[in-house]
Amino acid sequence: MKKQIAILGSTGSIGTQALQVIEEHPDLYEVYALTANNKVDLLAEQARKFQPEVVVIANEDKYGILKEALADLPIKVYAGAEALCQVVEAQPIDIVLTAMVGYAGLKPTINAIKARKTIALANKETLVVAGELITALASQYQTPILPVDSEHSAIFQCLEMNNPVHKVILTASGGPFRTFTMEQLQTVTKEQALKHPNWSMGAKITIDSASMMNKGFEVMEAKWLFGVTPEQIEVVVHPQSVIHSMVEFEDGAVKAQLGVPDMRLPIQYAFSYPKRESLSGERLDFAKYHTLTFEKPDTTRFRNLALAYEALHQGGNMPCIVNAANEVVVAAFLKDQISFLGMSEVIEKSMAKVPFIKTPTYGDYVSTDAETRRIAAELVINGMK
Repeated sequence: MKKQIAILGSTGSIGTQALQVIEEHPDLYEVYALTANNKVDLLAEQARKFQPEVVVIANEDKYGILKEALADLPIKVYAGAEALCQVVEAQPIDIVLTAMVGYAGLKPTINAIKARKTIALANKETLVVAGELITALASQYQTPILPVDSEHSAIFQCLEMNNPVHKVILTASGGPFRTFTMEQLQTVTKEQALKHPNWSMGAKITIDSASMMNKGFEVMEAKWLFGVTPEQIEVVVHPQSVIHSMVEFEDGAVKAQLGVPDMRLPIQYAFSYPKRESLSGERLDFAKYHTLTFEKPDTTRFRNLALAYEALHQGGNMPCIVNAANEVVVAAFLKDQISFLGMSEVIEKSMAKVPFIKTPTYGDYVSTDAETRRIAAELVINGMK
């Protein structure tokens, strides 16, 4: 039987590469549902090619365009955030790939867990915002959460023998500004920030990588995925991006997962787990890498990483505050409304201003997200005066 797969965010970087994996293995996987936020033309193109049962466009204003584009096909077409949350519950679905960007991925992931669908998790914000809630629900409904982030997939692959872990080591490329001084960082542009040295990703995650907030989010995600403490999570800058992450065991042995920077590999591993299937593409050629280097991250120049650790130590709704503030400042940076270093300042001020809740409910996460966005937006506006 082919695995039936729903892709939330099929028009983004992860979603399009997931479709490449499915296309390469038509005997193993089949698309059941595709969803997108705004890219209606690409979603329609994907739907015509892969013939899913259902497509959903989150932006309701584009429903008519999508409906008309697929009028000659027997594909169910829906629109809106609620439809997106409902589609993951469809009985035939085996795996839900959560490749949406940001907080919007939280509710559909919760619905998919309650429907006992295997979660291929590419939306790290789900665990950043509500890691305690999500892991409790996954345990309650006995729903597997398989990591798709290259770093967490690497750790997951290293942990298969279930040996006691001393620490996990997340590697970071360091982004385009790894060697920049504080003075240089004050004037960097979005065009510079969008040029990642190793990975091809969407705009939001690329900016997060440049500011190292993405690595901070990965630290939070690792806590919930692997049941480790913040003290057991180390970040190491590794500019070559050959080692995707490592695990150090109790006896001092370190196990690493290596490969070329290709997101199709962790995507496919989540789809095929526990098996490994063939995958086309470049293989790691050690002759090309005469040197692999490692260095400590600089949390003075890249304040976001320190803020993420601080939020993780505080717990409660603090990671939710950091995520919401970050989404606001990244959007502002992409509109030239805030400086690169100004993003960290707004996040830190938001952490101080939004009320802290030690044991939040789902409703608390929703209200925290809304309140943080309001406060962060005000801080951005005031900072421009």
